[in-house]
Amino acid sequence: MQTDQIVRTFVEYFEERGHHRITGSTLLPPPGDPVLFTTSGMHPLTPHFEGRPHPLGRRLVNVQRCLRTTDLEEVGDPTHLTVFEMLGTWSLGDYEGPRSLDWAHGLLTEGLGIDPGLLHATVFGGDERTGPDTASLELWQDRGIPVELTVEDNWWSNGPTGPCGPDSEIFLWSGDTPPPPHSTPTGDDRWVEVWNHVMMRHRRLADGSLVPLPQRNVDTGLGLERLASLLQGTSSVYESEVFAPWRTALTSLWPLDEPSHRVVCDHLRSAVVVIGDGVRPAPTGRGYVLRRLVRRVLTVLWRDDPTRSLGDLPLEPIRHTLDRFRQEGDPTHVRRTLLEEERRFTRLLERGRQVLGRPRFRGPLDEEDFHYLHDTHGLPRDLVLSLRR
Repeated sequence: MQTDQIVRTFVEYFEERGHHRITGSTLLPPPGDPVLFTTSGMHPLTPHFEGRPHPLGRRLVNVQRCLRTTDLEEVGDPTHLTVFEMLGTWSLGDYEGPRSLDWAHGLLTEGLGIDPGLLHATVFGGDERTGPDTASLELWQDRGIPVELTVEDNWWSNGPTGPCGPDSEIFLWSGDTPPPPHSTPTGDDRWVEVWNHVMMRHRRLADGSLVPLPQRNVDTGLGLERLASLLQGTSSVYESEVFAPWRTALTSLWPLDEPSHRVVCDHLRSAVVVIGDGVRPAPTGRGYVLRRLVRRVLTVLWRDDPTRSLGDLPLEPIRHTLDRFRQEGDPTHVRRTLLEEERRFTRLLERGRQVLGRPRFRGPLDEEDFHYLHDTHGLPRDLVLSLRR
């Protein structure tokens, strides 16, 4: 099943159940929001969890592009991406968690044809602040789906304060053989999380205490690329059809080992989407995230061959990504932006080598050295360490 078909199936399934599709926003959160990028489908809806009416009603569905820097160091494994699309549904004070989980079970097993024997769920087991999520537990037991109870892994929050609540996560088996009888998601990484259902009932205050929200909400999120990879039977998200243009282009350009190939694919694709949403490389903020993505790509590429250049990148994967994320940018302009950042990084490397060649920096470096190199010469720690290898 291709990703476009998955999206249609998902949206139509919930539209038939009274949900109205809302337009997904860009990666840039609304003015005044403290986060750099939209990290989840629920982020633009936060005021509505607090009781503000939504113009389209209390049942919503959408497809939202997201960026998560928290997963940056995990990129290169089979499942994590920096920029991805999130399929989401919401109940704003309407139905509760068990109905949401029941519909999720129906979509996965009937709408998408997944064998129920390949599903596993986790549920919040309770702590000193709030009791276990018995309603979700009973729903899964009624459906014959094995359940694992956890505490920290099944409590969701969007930060130190604000809306939060227990969640139930749905996992899909990715192994080549049937799941072992006693295998669980926390003990066997062949269980891959695909869908999280948060019972958004609380607000966490600055002192850590919980107070009830004005209404009981449900917030769900399902990673599109991850689900597509599992449905297509590929060994990683990078083998699914959304990455095909990148794999084809990069394989012919630069021979890389698989983890490096994944990092380059992910970071270039992510950089294209960030540029497509109007961000430019900069020393701080959103521009620094973009700069970090591009420079990490270049560090990987130049490790084996310093003559490699982003100027050799064909337009097809850039165009494919802009179309995939419904962006109207010019592929030539995107490639030119990448190449300009490559030139800046080249000049920084040349200056860095000269600075690190000074007698002061020939021995072991301490924290004072790292601070000086960063504040005076603009050389971040990771770049200094790579230049000294």
